[in-house]
Amino acid sequence: MSALTSLAQLQAADAGIAQPVATVRHCHIADDPLVLIPLKLAGEAAAPLAVMLGSGPDDPSLLVVPQPRNRDLRFAFAADLAKLVLNHIETSRGAVEELPPGKEGDERIRYGNAPQLLVPNRGGVGFLRLLGRSTRFRSTEGAYAVDPAVPVLGRWLTWFADRYDHPGSSLLRAMTEVLRLHWATGQSSLEDGNLAALLGWIDPPDGLDGPAAAARAEDPLTYPPAGPATDPTFDNEVLAPAIASYDRSGRDERAEERLRTALASQLTPTWGLMWRAVGLLRALPEGASVPGRWERDRDAFTYYHQTFGEAYPQARRDPPVRAARRLHDLERAQDAYDAQRAFDDPLVMAEYRLAGQAFGGVVTECDPARLDETGKRPKLRPHLRVGTEDPVRLDVGTTVCNAARPALKGRIVEFGDGGVLLELTGGMGRKLVPEPGSVPRVGDRVCFTSLTEGSWGAAKFPDREDTPWTHGGPPEEYVPNDEDAEEEWS
Repeated sequence: MSALTSLAQLQAADAGIAQPVATVRHCHIADDPLVLIPLKLAGEAAAPLAVMLGSGPDDPSLLVVPQPRNRDLRFAFAADLAKLVLNHIETSRGAVEELPPGKEGDERIRYGNAPQLLVPNRGGVGFLRLLGRSTRFRSTEGAYAVDPAVPVLGRWLTWFADRYDHPGSSLLRAMTEVLRLHWATGQSSLEDGNLAALLGWIDPPDGLDGPAAAARAEDPLTYPPAGPATDPTFDNEVLAPAIASYDRSGRDERAEERLRTALASQLTPTWGLMWRAVGLLRALPEGASVPGRWERDRDAFTYYHQTFGEAYPQARRDPPVRAARRLHDLERAQDAYDAQRAFDDPLVMAEYRLAGQAFGGVVTECDPARLDETGKRPKLRPHLRVGTEDPVRLDVGTTVCNAARPALKGRIVEFGDGGVLLELTGGMGRKLVPEPGSVPRVGDRVCFTSLTEGSWGAAKFPDREDTPWTHGGPPEEYVPNDEDAEEEWS
């Protein structure tokens, strides 16, 4: 936790309302996201109980498994869920955009849009991941055949869960995490995991402050848990008798309807909270780098959609080279995401200024026409002195860039009583005279940081067939088998 976030939490506790820790929205919110609220049976890892989903606040669909321990009913539920989720995926593609050819001259396209799934919390993401694992290997033939849409759903849920791990991706988001990215409350991080309590601090009802609204949200009768776990009292006093009644009735429709009504009472409050949170996020201006990250999400979606039928389902475990490449990609993405958020938002950049990784101040001296003539040819190397009171913890020689215009790069030359002396090295044009407006002038307020979007170079990994012996040697070609579908909890 940063010093700025700690300060915001103290201010929130003092004021009785959440404090902003961002000035812009750092994620994409689709026009028609698929809000999905899952519930699972207590004591089971991946036994679905119910789900409420839909792309509009007034159009929820409720799917229920009246007896979650019945395999046939579970996979019938998965088939119904697949129809709704796959329909959302297909209707969210948008028009096809033609892109410039790649390095090898290959034609490239990108869908104009992509599906977005919103779940209440990280537990919801974990449940979708497990549901994907338990369905993507299922056979559509034989004694235990499932609907053909079920393994397709499993593969897509696995893909969404993988994209959730990708920093900055907006294809699958947990609402509590998104809200905490933009607001700080006066309660603990554990309490922030309760969507109702978190929203109570951010947007308390009339006549209540944050603590009072959060305290009311702890009442499971008013605001049941946002899933995937259910309230123990509800389980014992309502759910268990309703399931027992359904079993005794021999799958009577009236018993199933009573069960649906009981589960709807647990999901409807969270449904309202999710769309209330969507409205709060849409009210924030979008960060400058968000559209670029959404383009990368659309690229990933387009590629997976186009190649879906050409490959087997995702293996349970990645081979060594693929695992190393994935880890490297995630680390690069995290590095770029942190930098982009800071460039977009002065409140986020303030955290790096407090940590000494950035400094802001007023330009006190400037020599925009300075040339470095020590080499064979002169180079444009303006000097800039920035007066700052920030606790700079960067070394002489460190490369920094301008927060407002990251292309403007420089090198720290010295520290002194007058501030930080910089030698600008890039982002001013290719001539020996800087382009107009490219070099800050005396009196301008600037901020420089060591953060860069591309500080990680692309690593080189061996081909699959060249996997070293230290990592098991070249792996065998993956072919799904019956053991892939076996899980202790499925």
